[in-house]
Formats: sequence, structure tokens, C-alpha cells
Amino acid sequence: MPILTAGTTAPEFRLHVTPDQKLSLSELRGKPVVLAFYPADWSPVCGDELSVFNEILPELLKYSAELVAISVDGAWCHDAFAKHKHLHFSLLSDFEPKGDTARAYGSYREADGVCERALFVLDKNGVITWSYCSPVAVSPGADGILKALEALPK
Repeated sequence: MPILTAGTTAPEFRLHVTPDQKLSLSELRGKPVVLAFYPADWSPVCGDELSVFNEILPELLKYSAELVAISVDGAWCHDAFAKHKHLHFSLLSDFEPKGDTARAYGSYREADGVCERALFVLDKNGVITWSYCSPVAVSPGADGILKALEALPK
């Protein structure tokens, strides 16, 4: 199944953001949202990709955008990884039932049991305005995200 495309309403989710707290997509309504699905904490490419996103957070704030990254790793793993990499955005755990949210977005790799490296920009109403799926071994960078945010109505 290909990833969801522009014009699609983003599927709702409620995922662990910490071991004892959850965050739902509906809680982010009213501002643009960047969803970054990635295969796994602690992998070299994912670490580099999320570090780039961490560096562009000031740019995202110019658009009042919220960034959340999603993988099938558990909340405790995310917590350790975020602290180690000094990440300043939420890592959401699509751990159990494993990959349900990634499947809803067309970004689950059944054969590998991990998420695709897929990006989505949602408008303030939760509609996907841009999506991109990068090869799993390649960091997609941030240019596409920034261009998509720039194209959103003011």
C-alpha cells in the first residue's frame, strides 16, 4: 500500500509520548503538523535524520508547526534515545498494537516490521498537504517539509 497523499484527511491516532502519557492527533488541531515516520531508534540513518529535524525546529516554529516522529520502538526506548540525541520534539511509540498507525498512513514495512521513512505535512485541519517516502537507507532531509509549510495558506 502506498503512503497517503495530499488531500487525504490524516487518520487519528493516540500513541504513547512517554511511558505514562499519550498524545492524539486531534490534540494538535489548529496548527500545522509534521509527521515523520522512521524505522528505528539507534540506527545511524534515523539518528542523523532526527538530528536534522531537531536543527530545523526554529524554522518550523515560524510556521507554528508541531513536529512529531513515530516509530514502532517502545516509549522507554524513545525516552533514552531522545535524551541521548538531545531531541526537543516528541517521539511517539507505535509499539502496540505494533505498527497500527503506520499501517493507517501506508508507511509500515510488513516484511521488516518497522516504519517506512515517510514524511507528512498536515494543515491546521488535519488534512495532508504533502507526503514523501524516502528509501529506508536514505535520510530525506528537510527541504520538502519547509517548502510544504511555506505553501500552506496563511
